[in-house]
Amino acid sequence: MEKRTEEKPIISVQHVSMHFKVPLEGASSLKEYVIGGLRGKNKTRILRALDDISFEVRRGEILGIIGTNGSGKSTLLKIISGALLPTEGRVVADQDSIQLLTLGTGFDRELTARENVYLSGALLGYSREFIRRKYRRIVEFAELEGFMEQKVKNFSSGMVSRLGFAIATARETPGILILDEVLSVGDMFFREKSAGRIQEMIHSGATVLIVSHSVDTIRKNCTRTLWLERGRQRMEGSPGEVCAAYTKWGRQENEGKG
Repeated sequence: MEKRTEEKPIISVQHVSMHFKVPLEGASSLKEYVIGGLRGKNKTRILRALDDISFEVRRGEILGIIGTNGSGKSTLLKIISGALLPTEGRVVADQDSIQLLTLGTGFDRELTARENVYLSGALLGYSREFIRRKYRRIVEFAELEGFMEQKVKNFSSGMVSRLGFAIATARETPGILILDEVLSVGDMFFREKSAGRIQEMIHSGATVLIVSHSVDTIRKNCTRTLWLERGRQRMEGSPGEVCAAYTKWGRQENEGKG
């Protein structure tokens, strides 16, 4: 009888930790801090942004990463995408196939929205010809007709998010798409449209990581969920189970502060 071999994970996070040195006493100026460092007088403490994180993601999964502000979610995404190197551990992934989307990824706020489509697209690896062919679709999906000649600095956060999402999802199969707190922005109709676009990408073979502190976003869009808290891996499992535990913990934390 022939044995079936399990498909290898498309992302493997192996005992990843990220530590930063934080000054204990603030210098009055950058010059004073640099001089203190050269003289060995600056006192620092170690901030553990991530502490021994391990998990795997397989092709076609939608992994939700949930946690409060400062729990290490965005730091983890930067490590997975290759933007940061971990202090300890490693990530095995095809980083050339990863698109990391945060609010205004690669945007120059002094440029117009039209110019930023080409700038951000180039940073994502799109050719100029590809962007030209997809330009109308990007504008229509972002619902920004009539605004493309305005500078991005005049846009609301919702408009920036819509444009960034439309650019990042212009490619039919991006491989791995990482969304950092972008599905909770915009009105109900755009959130529904974004969720529909993600489902299209999943059916075409894409793998998606969604970072959010919104349990509704995680429940509606994800197939599995990872909960990070204070840089540690608190729980991993189905969206329903993890979100229920996260919500219960949050209520207990708030009651304890009351």
